[in-house]
Amino acid sequence: MIRFLLRAVVFLGSAAIGLLVAAWLVPGVSVSISGFVAAVVIFSVAQAILSPFFLKMASRYASAFLGGIGLVSTLAALVLASVLTHGLSIRGIGSWVIATIVVWLVTALATVLLPVLVIKRKAGSAQ
Repeated sequence: MIRFLLRAVVFLGSAAIGLLVAAWLVPGVSVSISGFVAAVVIFSVAQAILSPFFLKMASRYASAFLGGIGLVSTLAALVLASVLTHGLSIRGIGSWVIATIVVWLVTALATVLLPVLVIKRKAGSAQ
């Protein structure tokens, strides 16, 4: 149960970081304070549901696209978070493309680095 909660926190944290970095770096991307939490939750849930679905579809019908599944699921999750909440706004095709790449890259890095930081912090506080 604790492992599940830690993975959920890391997933939500990486999504929050990814959306904030995209809003900071990409013109045309903005997040609102009032809807940010909802956008992060919608994005995270959509990403968690859509990634395995797209992976299964690609492996069955178009194995050449397996490497791009993360980008496709990130784009789909961004679309859902943008449409279903007022916490995320993306304007312009270029902004959608760059935001997808930035969020995908940042969430991938954060998903790897956040657990390391948490474990390091726990180890440091245990001493």
